[in-house]
Amino acid sequence: MRVWELQEFGFDGLVLVERPEPEPGPGEVLVRLRAVALNSRDLQVIHNQYAPVQRLPIIPVSDGAGEVLAVGDGVTRVKRGDRVTPILAQTWLRGDSLLAHFGSMLGGELDGVLRECGVFSAEGLVPVPEHLTWEQAATLHAAGTTA
Repeated sequence: MRVWELQEFGFDGLVLVERPEPEPGPGEVLVRLRAVALNSRDLQVIHNQYAPVQRLPIIPVSDGAGEVLAVGDGVTRVKRGDRVTPILAQTWLRGDSLLAHFGSMLGGELDGVLRECGVFSAEGLVPVPEHLTWEQAATLHAAGTTA
């Protein structure tokens, strides 16, 4: 599977590499990503302006959309073929405090969506309506929730 890996900060540090295709574990979902959207936080991560102590290498970019390829044991929220988009903070499912969920953010603390496939928590996925294109769906989280 191809992924864009940030090996050094700055655009020149983005390198296309091969990694093994992941497999979903219990409560997880394998998603083939069809589109991603670049937002201001992603640029800050790439240029090391978002978090002062950022681990490398990482797969950047937090917003994307794709289709479910496989589900792990116990997953009933989605099925193979469903259109989904992962949420930014994978464990922030309710409440008003992002700080408690900061370590579950895609494209920084957790590997992001700039890759062909990714494994995400089933709870951290949102269905994508059929009338949206992949590109439209990929923009929903950062741009949509900010607006």
